[in-house]
Amino acid sequence: MSEMSRWQSAWRLIPLMAILTFMLTGCGMENLTALDPKGPVAEKQLSVIYIALIVMIGVFTVVAVIYVYVLVRFRKRANQTGLPKQVEGNHKLEIVWTVIPFLLLLVIAVPTVKYTFELDKDYSKDPNALQVKVTGHQFWWEFEYMNEKVTTAQDLIIPTGRTIAFHLEAADVIHSFWVPALGGKKDNNPGMTNMHYLRADEPGTYYGKCAELCGESHALMDFKVIAVTPDEFDRWITAMKTPPAAAASAQAQEGEKIFKDKCLACHAVYNTQSKQVEGGKVAPNLVNYANRSTVAGILFNREPEDLKNNLKKWLSDPQSVKPGNLMPNPKEVPGSKMETNLGLSDQQIDALVEYLASQKQQ
Repeated sequence: MSEMSRWQSAWRLIPLMAILTFMLTGCGMENLTALDPKGPVAEKQLSVIYIALIVMIGVFTVVAVIYVYVLVRFRKRANQTGLPKQVEGNHKLEIVWTVIPFLLLLVIAVPTVKYTFELDKDYSKDPNALQVKVTGHQFWWEFEYMNEKVTTAQDLIIPTGRTIAFHLEAADVIHSFWVPALGGKKDNNPGMTNMHYLRADEPGTYYGKCAELCGESHALMDFKVIAVTPDEFDRWITAMKTPPAAAASAQAQEGEKIFKDKCLACHAVYNTQSKQVEGGKVAPNLVNYANRSTVAGILFNREPEDLKNNLKKWLSDPQSVKPGNLMPNPKEVPGSKMETNLGLSDQQIDALVEYLASQKQQ
């Protein structure tokens, strides 16, 4: 292929890439964007983005205009021969185009530095702030309401109009806590606590992501921030402290026995006899599990039947849903990367599904 043919082929790709770019701008999830802020932290950060964007567009426009002007004004004339007259640089112009970039950097730097310190404020001692300990695990999120003595996972319920002070930690590797619609990201580091704060101005579900490459299922390490009114939040806290009703069906009762025998060492649930939360803390807390919006953080429970279907899918082969997660396979899965399994049958998994689907707020 000649050089000209290669250039022609490349130019044909430009319209295709432009169309593809415009199409991709319409992709994405609602409330998973920093360009539609739903809280004061995100609003201030977006204002810095706008300032930097305006400066960059202004600089690009001025440079482009000067560039085109110079090409036209000083182009080679038809009767011109030899090189044009060579002159030295203009000292005044050199000073001007040295000072202007410095001033533009100040325009960007002043609000950036101001908000960097302002948005790093520590609310851990503020009596009016809701204190939440956030622990990143491979590949799920644990949320502990420190003063309310409530622990949950994947769904973070917060009241609107109230500052939420996050105590960020990690149980294994570095993770990064990020809710784009509410504010910027901050790392969860093993062995240390980083402080962060956010606030939601209006009720809604805001999607969160892990923003630090943390393993095979990093891209699937999602969570939801569900902002509700203060009254709804108080009712939710009360419900989380209230044991669910005992398993009603025989299948759910069988599932409860299987859960206590096989799962309780890692997962915590309410003991309906002692009225206390019991179980391990190395895996997600499952108190009122059936009220959550997803299974494994990524399988959405949009319809009533979705919960059981998603649980069945997850418990049949967790590695196919979230590769690299640390949960043992409930049953033997040929060819699975997770060699250990709990030795459950399909009937026992169905019983577990019924039991977990019964764990909901009264």
